[in-house]
Amino acid sequence: MNISFEFCDFENPAHLAALVDLLNIYMIDPMGDVSPLNKLKQLRLVDGLASHPTALVLFVLYNGLFAGLAVCFVNFSTFNVKSYLYIHDIIISPAYRGKGLGKALMKKLEDISIERNYCKITLEVREDNAVAQNLYRSLGYGECQPKMLFWTKKL
Repeated sequence: MNISFEFCDFENPAHLAALVDLLNIYMIDPMGDVSPLNKLKQLRLVDGLASHPTALVLFVLYNGLFAGLAVCFVNFSTFNVKSYLYIHDIIISPAYRGKGLGKALMKKLEDISIERNYCKITLEVREDNAVAQNLYRSLGYGECQPKMLFWTKKL
């Protein structure tokens, strides 16, 4: 098994195609449960991530093929007075699931966070996504104490 990682190069057409393809796979997955991005939104996504000052997009490759990715943002903890990594999306293409790529990708993000002296990694996970919850638990993630709720208001 040959697993490698590459940061997204927003000037590389192969990276941009993989980014859009993998995100669309995630969107139509039962855990995404939305329509895939049309061509205009794909262009806006790529431009938006490329110009976002704290975006970090990391691909996981399996035998040289794009198998998954993580879209993350660096945030800042006022309580810890340090930066931290927020994992917004993590996707493993269905063809590559069950090969340990999700765990490898998460561990790589942890290594990057340690190298950069971040104070923590945060993520959100759907209540009905038992597979992801099991992965995250196996890597030491869990609910905050005291328990926090992730709330949202769509605008």
